[in-house]
Amino acid sequence: MLADRIFGWLARGAAILTLLLLFGILASLVVGAWPSISKYGLSFLTRSVWDPVQDEYGGLVMIYGTLATSFIALLIAVPVSFGIALFLTELSPAWLKRPLGTAIELLAAVPSIVYGMWGLMVFAPILARFVQQPLQSLFAGVPYLGAFVSGPPVGIGILSAGIILAIMIIPFIASVMRDVFDVTPALLKESAYALGSTTWEVMWRVVLPYTKTGVLGGIMLGLGRALGETMAVTFVIGNMNQLESLSLFEAANSITSALANEFAEAGEGLHQASLIYLGLVLFFITFVVLTLSKVLLSRLQKNEGTRT
Repeated sequence: MLADRIFGWLARGAAILTLLLLFGILASLVVGAWPSISKYGLSFLTRSVWDPVQDEYGGLVMIYGTLATSFIALLIAVPVSFGIALFLTELSPAWLKRPLGTAIELLAAVPSIVYGMWGLMVFAPILARFVQQPLQSLFAGVPYLGAFVSGPPVGIGILSAGIILAIMIIPFIASVMRDVFDVTPALLKESAYALGSTTWEVMWRVVLPYTKTGVLGGIMLGLGRALGETMAVTFVIGNMNQLESLSLFEAANSITSALANEFAEAGEGLHQASLIYLGLVLFFITFVVLTLSKVLLSRLQKNEGTRT
């Protein structure tokens, strides 16, 4: 029928348009970053110098800040989100499920700049006084461990940015996990309970294997949110373009915060090209993360077939 053909053409056109936009963005980033690419090449990824006055640039500090804060955010957010989803689907009283679920989803609607202001004005002083200072006193003089908590006790840095990101991505991951847990057939869970399984065993051995694709998708959604977050990180990461140590409380910078702080004032030339190069690096980081998640899912499905 003509209507079916038109619908097919529109669907195919939408898919082609999406690919064209993707390649167009990639091409524009490469063209804009070409002066920096031609001068530094891949050494840009390992250079830690960022000096607009001397016109010398390297993206190592920003890349490290982006990856470190995102890793900390996932390390905190994934188990917390799993606990929230487990409570809402298996343990919560019926009268509490809807209001609690709605409250968690509403956290996703809070603007990121509000999280950033709260992190700078409220959370950072609490972190400095009740976490950083006690840890510095506890590990004073201890090799390696002391270095991880060193730095001025001001509460801003990589750890603070990671915690704020975790708070921001928990609603996304928890909501997806709750929804996919809810689609698990009740027959599977009731059978496991009938065999004497505990709630944890049902979740770990029945629900998670059944919903692993959706769970991993929710985690990737949260990771994408963490990698691309700008304003909240800009407030609390410290915006320092030199990394003096690997302390969790060390002020650093991320790709997004560097772009937000400098792009509007960067003149045409190597400075602007280096910032666009950072954007290109972030594009590839996201692409690699998504590719690895697809590979992981395919391996999981292949292993399931082997066991069967």
